Amino acid sequence: MSEHSDAARLEALGYRQELRRSLSILGNISMGFAVVSPVVGLYAVAVVGLGIAGPAWVWALPVCLLGQALVVCVYSELASQWPLAGGAYQWSRRLTSPAFAWLSGWMWQFAVMFANTTVAYLAAPWVFTLFGATPSPRDLVLVALGFMLFCTLVNAYGINFLRWFVSLGIAAEAVASILVGLSLLLVFRQHGFSLLTETLGAPAALGSTDARAFLAVVAVGGWAFIGFDACVSTAEETKDAARQVPRAMWWALLSVGAVVILNAVAVELAHPDPAAVIAGRDLDPVTTAVVSNFGGWAAKPFVVVVLVSFTACLMASQGGAARGLYSLARDEVFPFSRQVRRVNRHKAPIGGLVAATLVSCAALPLGLNSSAMGTLITFGSAATFVPFFLLTAVALIARLRGRWTPSGAVSYGRLGTPLNALAVLWTGFEVVNICWPRTILAPVGAPWYQVWGALLGVGLVTGAGGLYLLARRPDRRMRDHDSGHGQLDELAPAVR
Repeated sequence: MSEHSDAARLEALGYRQELRRSLSILGNISMGFAVVSPVVGLYAVAVVGLGIAGPAWVWALPVCLLGQALVVCVYSELASQWPLAGGAYQWSRRLTSPAFAWLSGWMWQFAVMFANTTVAYLAAPWVFTLFGATPSPRDLVLVALGFMLFCTLVNAYGINFLRWFVSLGIAAEAVASILVGLSLLLVFRQHGFSLLTETLGAPAALGSTDARAFLAVVAVGGWAFIGFDACVSTAEETKDAARQVPRAMWWALLSVGAVVILNAVAVELAHPDPAAVIAGRDLDPVTTAVVSNFGGWAAKPFVVVVLVSFTACLMASQGGAARGLYSLARDEVFPFSRQVRRVNRHKAPIGGLVAATLVSCAALPLGLNSSAMGTLITFGSAATFVPFFLLTAVALIARLRGRWTPSGAVSYGRLGTPLNALAVLWTGFEVVNICWPRTILAPVGAPWYQVWGALLGVGLVTGAGGLYLLARRPDRRMRDHDSGHGQLDELAPAVR
């Protein structure tokens, strides 16, 4: 499809082409790969998973990957039919009532921004590792803030500049993930594969059972497989988006999933002393596995590669958050829409960038009083899985009522409905599982709000969205916009 055809399709949906449409499918895959990120996903959850369930925690990863593949099935059909930035908001308004659709978009938008909070916080310790320093909780928050501001500046220069940085990050991912993982597994393996079925007493040491520990790890493991919707966020900057965005989501999720599982297994089998991680004597099992096998010379280069990967992830995810805000603001259904919808001379959504950065930074104080790694992982994951659940549920209801039959380039036919139903079951289970308050995911003596962080975050965003909906009635402006452009019928004859 030509760029002109893409612009015409966008115009038929009621919008002008304001962003620069220059991404190929490889560029779109890069955005998704960088945000899902095997480095960010695995290195963030490995220490938490090992500490809670021992080496057997790795079995949570294929469970989470399979569940997320069900979500991508639903997203693929939606993205193919409506290739728009701000996917959850744009799709929901075509499947359900304006009020519910707006709230779904609101939840999705804050999910992305709070996920950025988590990525920035998890990146901060690597800076101190690079310089051999021990940070205080306050130091971690300040460095995370610096990460956020740097990525905002890069995003402000537009999609082409962002794509260059993301490509650099993916190159770092290849070094840190594929080559290192294969080397650890094939050359430096120190344990037999039977280790992967052992807990080494980790659940009992925390006063838990094997089953409860595994559920906690599934809650944390979901973090490793979110972010593929970044491919949707750049749909209006991707050529032939209706066909290429669904493909990009699948490539991003499955390639990252394979690399994450490979490295999780490799790190455990090459680690000199997994029991030290469980006992709390090793707070960075990935680096320990690399340095103990490759030698001390590898420590600094490895940390640099990981930092580059984290930075690329945050840049791509922050870009997606900004474009989601832009999508809401151009319909005038978000606070301060006139400012948030602004596009600068580089055709970057500068208003959305500033707003996304402010919201993401506002959640960083969760880590001021004590280390908050487990809390912020569940905090970011919960905010993300709620919109996953809402969107898959809305899509299933629309199918069952006969209001939506997928009519884009991607359709799973009769399999679409059972796949959609399974996606609803998975995301609903994961929302409850992640939001369940667990002391084992917070440091000993952590303040109460860290234990309840995921549920508090979801409750705060839902409450604020509900109040704004009642006070400003953005759903009415959505109706006016739809009736003025008629885009719900022109390209979606299957929706009634």
